[in-house]
Amino acid sequence: MAQNSNIKSLADAGVSVWLDDLSRERIETNNLQDLIDTLGVVGVTTNPSIFQAALAKGDRYDADLRQFAADGKTVDETVFGLTTQDVRNACDILKPVYDSTNGVDGRVSIEVDPRLAHETAKTVDQAKELAAAVARDNVLIKIPATVEGLPAISQVLAEGISVNVTLIFSLDRYRGVMNAFLTGLEQARERGKDLSKIHSVASFFVSRVDTEIDKRLDAIGTDEAKALKGKAAVANARLAYQAFEEVFATPRWKNLADDGANAQRPLWASTGVKDPAYSDTLYVTELVAPNTVNTMPEKTLDAVADHGAVTGNTIEGTYEDAGGVLDALEGLGISYAQVTDQLETEGVEKFEAAWGELLDEAQSDLDLARADVEQSGKQDDK
Repeated sequence: MAQNSNIKSLADAGVSVWLDDLSRERIETNNLQDLIDTLGVVGVTTNPSIFQAALAKGDRYDADLRQFAADGKTVDETVFGLTTQDVRNACDILKPVYDSTNGVDGRVSIEVDPRLAHETAKTVDQAKELAAAVARDNVLIKIPATVEGLPAISQVLAEGISVNVTLIFSLDRYRGVMNAFLTGLEQARERGKDLSKIHSVASFFVSRVDTEIDKRLDAIGTDEAKALKGKAAVANARLAYQAFEEVFATPRWKNLADDGANAQRPLWASTGVKDPAYSDTLYVTELVAPNTVNTMPEKTLDAVADHGAVTGNTIEGTYEDAGGVLDALEGLGISYAQVTDQLETEGVEKFEAAWGELLDEAQSDLDLARADVEQSGKQDDK
C-alpha cells in the first residue's frame, strides 16, 4: 500500500512514527497492520490508561478472563497476563519492521507497575518479569525517570533488556537519564552482553509542559505573559535535543559506540495538543530532527497525515531562542524547576490512578467471568 506523504517526509527527516495506543481490537481487526501499511507506523507505546480503555471496551478479552477466572488467578496476575499477551501479539505484527530496521524500530513498549515508581529493586524485578513474559526481542520495558528509577534503568539495561524511559520533563533529569543509560551499557559490556542488541528511547513529555505553564501565564495576564503561551513545551524539547547531541558526542559515548552500542533516541511523548487554539500538529512539525521518535495518539497521527506541514529539521539552530523562552518564563516568576517537579509528581500519580482503574476494571470483569464459570459448572453437574 502507498505510504502517506507527510509521514514519509517525517521518516525521511529521521523521525520514527510510533502509535501511542494498543488494544486487542486493533490487533484482531488488523487495524494495527493497516496503520503500519498506510500511515507508516513503525512502533507502539502503551501505558496504564491505554490498557484500561482497551479492557473497558467490547468483549475481546472475555475468553481469557474466563480462563483466568477458572484458573483462580488474582487481579494482578490477570492484568499481567492480558497486557503481556497484547504486547506479545503487537511485537509479532511489528517484527518485519524490527527486522528491516535492524532493531531500531518495530518496537512495542510495556510499563512496569507505576506503583513501583519509587522502588528501585522492585522495578528491576518486574522489568525482568515483563521481558521474560513477553519474550520478544522487540519489546521495550518502560521505566519512569524518577530518582529511584535511574539506577533501575541502569540495572535493567545491564541485563541486556531494552528500555523506554518515561515521564521525563526536565533537562536536568534528562541528563540523569542519559547518564543512567551509559552506565547501564558499561555494566552490560562488563557482563559480556552484546551491546548491538540493546536499544533505548528516552520519552520526553511535551504537551503537559504547555498546559501547566500556560495556566500560570494566564494568571499573570500581561501582554508579555500572553506572548509566551504555547512556546514552553517546544522550547524545552528542543533544548533536550541539544543535550542529546552533546552527550552522544562525548568520548564516553564513542567508546561504547565503538563496541556496537546504539544511541538512546529522544522520544517526544504526550504530543496530542490540549489547547484547541494551537495547531493540532504543533508537537510533531516543530520537533523534527534526525534520530528521534514521535509517539502519537491516533487523532494526532491522522492530523499529521492529513495536513501536517513537514519542512525538514525544525530543531537544530533553535537553541538560543529556546533558551530565551525559558529565561523569559523565569523572568516572569515561573520556576522551571518547580513546574517540572510538579509535572513528574502528577505524572506518577496519574499513572497510579490509571493503574488503579485498570485493576478495578479487571476485577469487575474477572468477577463476572468467575460467576459465569461457576454457573456453567453447575449446569454441567445437572
